[in-house]
Amino acid sequence: MQSRTQEQLLAPTAVKSHYPTNGKEEEVKTDSMEEEVEFNWEEYMEETGANAAPHTTFKHVEISLQSSFQPGMKLEVANKSSPDTYWVATIITTCGQLLLLRFSGYGDDRKADFWCDVMTAELHPVGWCTQNNKTLMPPEDNIYLRKAIKEKYSDWTEFLIQDLTGSRTAPANLLEGPLRGKNTVDLIIDGSVLELQDVSDPFLYWPVRVMQNVGGRLRLRYAGLTDDHQAQDTWLFYLDVRLRPLGWALENSFALEPPRELRSLRSSDWQQALEEARLDGQRSPLPLEVFKDHVDLPKHSFKTGMKLEMVSPWEQLQICPVSVTRVYNEIYFQVTLDDLSVDVKPQFVVCHTHSPGILPVQWCLKNGVSLERPRGYEGQDFDWADYLKQSGTEAAPDACFPDTWQNRGFAKDMWLEAVNPHRPAEVCVAQITQVRGRLLWLRLEGVVKPLSECIVDVESMDIFPVGWCEANAYPLTPPLKPVSQKQKKIAVVQPEKQLAPSQPLETTPVIHCQPVAMDPGAANGRYCCSKIYVNHRCFSGPYLNKGRIAELPQAVGPGKCTLVLKELLSMLINAAYKPGRVLKELQELEDQSWDCQEETLKAKYKGKTYRSTIRIVRLADQIPDFCRKVCMKLQCCPNLFSPVLVTDKCPENCSVQTKTKYTYYYGKKRKLSKPIGGEETAEGELAKPTRRRKKRKAIFVQKKRRSSAVDYTPAGSPQ
Repeated sequence: MQSRTQEQLLAPTAVKSHYPTNGKEEEVKTDSMEEEVEFNWEEYMEETGANAAPHTTFKHVEISLQSSFQPGMKLEVANKSSPDTYWVATIITTCGQLLLLRFSGYGDDRKADFWCDVMTAELHPVGWCTQNNKTLMPPEDNIYLRKAIKEKYSDWTEFLIQDLTGSRTAPANLLEGPLRGKNTVDLIIDGSVLELQDVSDPFLYWPVRVMQNVGGRLRLRYAGLTDDHQAQDTWLFYLDVRLRPLGWALENSFALEPPRELRSLRSSDWQQALEEARLDGQRSPLPLEVFKDHVDLPKHSFKTGMKLEMVSPWEQLQICPVSVTRVYNEIYFQVTLDDLSVDVKPQFVVCHTHSPGILPVQWCLKNGVSLERPRGYEGQDFDWADYLKQSGTEAAPDACFPDTWQNRGFAKDMWLEAVNPHRPAEVCVAQITQVRGRLLWLRLEGVVKPLSECIVDVESMDIFPVGWCEANAYPLTPPLKPVSQKQKKIAVVQPEKQLAPSQPLETTPVIHCQPVAMDPGAANGRYCCSKIYVNHRCFSGPYLNKGRIAELPQAVGPGKCTLVLKELLSMLINAAYKPGRVLKELQELEDQSWDCQEETLKAKYKGKTYRSTIRIVRLADQIPDFCRKVCMKLQCCPNLFSPVLVTDKCPENCSVQTKTKYTYYYGKKRKLSKPIGGEETAEGELAKPTRRRKKRKAIFVQKKRRSSAVDYTPAGSPQ
């Protein structure tokens, strides 16, 4: 996740003194001198035994972390052997600002895939060479590639025409200039202008400016409003379907009008504000890549008069009967709260098929949840059959509601971070108290009752994984009495018992208790690592296929530790004889001293897919220990993959070791049998070989040679 500078943050107002701000200084409106305590998720979960909701359950956050580059895009890469020439390459996969590329001409052959850093490599969009009179030709030192192309095509131009027809080029603005190498979510900067759909009329739009971008969660201000109208700012995640690029409304014949409730806030001409917003948007246009993950809403099947159930947008913790009162078009419809009382003022909301909180009739009954009776309903017990009969209406068919049963992996008592619906600028520590279908009941910590409880949909973009606020340098409202406070108080009280007042213990608590303005970029440096090398010549052990190891790139990285390690472990799993077995071994890997993040990895074997959650270290200084212990777990050389490049001879001297010794030292410590064939024992004596053991050894070696593919094993391999 991307960090933001401290000056960009809009801290929630009127925060109590016991609300920590994760290292950022806030204005505290209180008369007490109670010291602030920084909330620590790791300590809190360790001491309370709490479980975090898996990161993969937050679909919108996962999308926001993806690179702007997409697999399959083409670009032009400078040849290392001849810097004045270039060749076309295809993006195979991405890892932060790292791209795994494959030169055109290799087809599905991955043995020559290579990593490059988009920030340092010379990369250009397709067509750049033609515009700048540069030569396109395969690398001169790549004889294999040149020969493969020459066998089928008369020249390079003929091949490129065939290869580039119908392909996508990498956007030029992502390869050069200020947006170079940025993730999609980072393309949205302060001052960017978008168009926002009116909440009560799907045919009305109005420009909004981005005032703040917190990991993709945008604080938006309507064009025409000033800093005096901060209370009218709107918070939305950048993937929200109500957001569109500037100019979209007119292109699709929609009207541009400010929201009705805001029109009285500006005495001058709103049309002038519209023109100013357009000019600002034209001066710094928002790249269209921002909207590449926006989904097109499907057509609905609702008709006027249909009844359904809905999580009330107006009353807390209520699910109410509602009616479809208007169908705008095939995408949008209007839902109105059922109210049978006299002189009622209608309460309605605009919906679409994927609107969170709309449910079929009888959903509450089937899920054991209380359904509120409509105001003015005379019966003591609400019954849908009687209600539909009395009103002469029909229930909306179940087919109108997609996946109303899906919980996406959330479970009771899991912890996460959630937006306070009563104060959208505030994000709180939250616990799931109940899961019913696709609805989650949350308890917001640090918020007074009864405002501390709310219902959200599993697809809500107002919920985030544990650690999201810290990763984006945004204040998190913790529990009123965080566990970490207990430890900090001990640190403060303890020095008073010391006889010598000049002991260092006295100064330590002062440092801990003062809010410190941290540079998020410097803090996040701990979470980035340099290259991790795959030392192909080292012993690969019993689980990994030597031939497949030889096909892997020489190094992965630099980049974020978890991303680099996840990519590396995925490659090792795919290089195994039985990927599922390696996945199981990695699942058992654990060390209490590591600062870990859980990641889901998968393995495919004989048509079956296996998934498992693996703990991966987050800190750069823990990577050497992590790599070594993974190698030990897989019973291979500890340097097979390591931050250290093994150029000639491995320090472990793994080329002369036998498989038996490796199994003992780095495996399950099986009992060593006597060495054979004149091999030295631990005491330096020559062991007397037995005929039977020699025969078994010969058979084993013979089988191994037959099963190995000669093409895969590089010349000079020690194995």
